[in-house]
Parts: sequence; structure tokens; C-alpha cells
Amino acid sequence: MLRKHLFVAVLAGYVAAAAAGPLTSKHVLVVEEGSGQVLFARNADTTVPIASLTKLMTAMVVLDASPDMDEPISIEAPDVRTKRRSRSRLPVGATLPRRIVLQLALMSSDNRAAESLARAYPGGMDAFLDAVRAKAAALDMTHTSIEEPTGLSANNRSTAADLVKMVEAAAQYPDIARITTDSGDVVDVDGRAVQYHNTNRLVGQQGWDILLSKTGTTTPAGRCLLMRLQSAGRTVIMVLLNAKAGSARFLDAMKIRRFLSGETSVAALDAPIRRTRGASYARLRKPSRSRLILAKADAS
Repeated sequence: MLRKHLFVAVLAGYVAAAAAGPLTSKHVLVVEEGSGQVLFARNADTTVPIASLTKLMTAMVVLDASPDMDEPISIEAPDVRTKRRSRSRLPVGATLPRRIVLQLALMSSDNRAAESLARAYPGGMDAFLDAVRAKAAALDMTHTSIEEPTGLSANNRSTAADLVKMVEAAAQYPDIARITTDSGDVVDVDGRAVQYHNTNRLVGQQGWDILLSKTGTTTPAGRCLLMRLQSAGRTVIMVLLNAKAGSARFLDAMKIRRFLSGETSVAALDAPIRRTRGASYARLRKPSRSRLILAKADAS
């Protein structure tokens, strides 16, 4: 709880900066769900590492297999190729129900949990990765490649435009929406009560109506954030990739929310883009000659 309160205090201290400064995320896409209208975009069709945003795909593929969610899953360490810098509070050898392992993989972005879910997939890791490739193809994520379930590999890559498609799909899974919008939980890990928190510290904060969320952080990917949320009377999908500073992705989310509510103009976001009216998400489904697209010059 202390960590959460400290974060809120620090974040509150940066509200003025969030309102005034430009976005720091290198790759941004904000889309109105339903209409597909692009509200803001920056480098949305550039393929980059996506870190633990990968775990949304992992969760969908696992749930698609309709497994027994109460089946015990043994916690295993990630592969040698991704073991370095992997963090987990789950001891190797612990056994938990699949539903709890999924919860920890999504809410607290636990790497051992995600790895263990993939290894417990029917047919093992190879079958899991085949299912991931099939899922990406079915979602028309043509600029996405995923080679392991955690996001620790820099070869897990996608574009902001493809990730909007992933969020749209993940929103159809009630378990994913519920878990990723839970601010925290106490979990029994082999008889020991362990407190876990959502890695998105905006979840549960006053003024935020978040419907789905996932964070990601690695050195190649920077700080990343996906959110599906209600803002100014509409459902919006927000993708922020490769912010460098610790709280930058959350500050960027605050700036975008102010833009969506009409409290600030698009100029305040300082996007070096060619502005067009009537742009839609469909235009980002294939690479275009223009690097950046914006649907509106001001908020409505």
C-alpha cells in the first residue's frame, strides 16, 4: 500500500507538467472504438519491441483452448534465452490453479506465470506458439511477431496499429477485462499470503474508467501501456510505446485524457504529424506513405 500511495503522490506532483508538456512516447495511437476514428497517431505503423504487452496475446491463446481453470499449474523459470533480467515473486516449483497463474501473468505481469501457462498449453510450448501465430493471423496483425509468451525477448515485436487490434480482441474476453482492471489481490502461494498489485497504477484511480489494461517494460521496448477506457462519453483504445522515463507512459495517458475531454488542444501534444480530417483506423491496417495520421485538429 505504501508503494501505491507514494506513486499517487509523485504522480499528483506532476499533474501540471502532464498538462503542459508534449507526449514522450515514441509510438502512439488513440482510436475511438466502434467508428474506428483515429483521434491521434504518432509512428503508429513502426514495428518495435512490445515487452509484456505480449501477455495479452498469451492470455487469449490460453483461454481459447478452454482449459480447466482450476487445474494445478507448476511454476517454471523462463527459457535460458529469456532468463536474464526476468523478475518474478513466484518460486520455481510452486503450484497454483491455472486461473491464479493467469491472474498473476496479467495483473502483475509475472514472467514465470506467463511462461508456465504456455508450457501447460495442450501440446506444450511449440503448440502454444503455433496458436499464437494463428491468432495473430486471424486478427490481421500482419506486422506482429511473437516468439515467446512473456515479452522478455526483443524479437516480440508489433506496431501500435496492430496492438489496437489485439486490444479490441482481448476486450471480448471477460476474464481478461476483469483481471487487468483489478487494482490488486492477495494470493495464496504455497500456503503464504502474497500481496500483488496491478502494474498500471492508474487502475482504480479517481477519474479513470479503465475497461482493459496492460503495461510492458524492457530496455529495448522502453515503457509501454495499452488501455481501453471510457473518456468524454466514448470508448477509446490508447496505445503508448517506448516512453523512456519511469512515469512517462502514465503522464502521457493523462495528457491524452485531457485532450479527449477537450481540456487541451492537439497542439499541446506536440505531434510532428500531417493532420488530416476523417482519418480512420482502417487506413492504418496497411503501411501508408504518411508516417503519422490524425483524425481531428481539436477535441470534441
